[in-house]
Amino acid sequence: MTLHILSILSSLFDNETSTYTYLLADTTTKEAVIIDPVLELAERDAQLISDLGLTLKYAMNTHMHADHVTGTGLLKKLLPGSKSLISKASGAQADVFVENGFDVLFGRHQLTVRATPGHTNGCVTFVSHEQGIAFTGDALLIRGCGRTDFQEGNAKTLYNSVHKYIFTLPDCFKLYPAHDYKGQTCTTVGEEKHYNPRLTKPLDEFIKIMENLNLPYPKMIDRAVPANRVCGLYDVP
Repeated sequence: MTLHILSILSSLFDNETSTYTYLLADTTTKEAVIIDPVLELAERDAQLISDLGLTLKYAMNTHMHADHVTGTGLLKKLLPGSKSLISKASGAQADVFVENGFDVLFGRHQLTVRATPGHTNGCVTFVSHEQGIAFTGDALLIRGCGRTDFQEGNAKTLYNSVHKYIFTLPDCFKLYPAHDYKGQTCTTVGEEKHYNPRLTKPLDEFIKIMENLNLPYPKMIDRAVPANRVCGLYDVP
């Protein structure tokens, strides 16, 4: 019997935007996907994929980012044969559009899409039930969550998304966010259900918290959003 192991290489990080990029692969078939790549580091990611002898099937995003330009379009150029993937509700271009319940297949593994809007309309969480892991994008961060004051953000929608589609996963499931600003790399469903300072509150209190964050305007949004609508290739030759 051949054992098919899902390898998670979560040491890919962008210091400029505190973005995590996740490379996942079936270690037997060598088929891989990459989640939330960053444009400036696409060559690094492509080189790693080549060094490991992997075949990239999908370069995919948890949502249309506002704080960095995605590397999906450039990765398609660097690794011909790969396809871009994003949620249909994002409004961005891609080769493959996914919706709630869609299964992203690579090797013998699959990531099930759970629609988790609220930070943006197109936010999704990718879940591997077999491995007990989920990639939450900006919907749920470690002891936090994505902001809801721009780009279709809605605090009530985000709260309901997290409670319905993430907090209903088993407590032991490990959660990998798209960003962290304190050097943390992973959390669990159980931890966030008990210790998240925002999402453990009643809905009305959560909405008040989100309305009073007083965060600065995202410094890259005016470049990132137009670029990410076209797979990150807005101003890439």
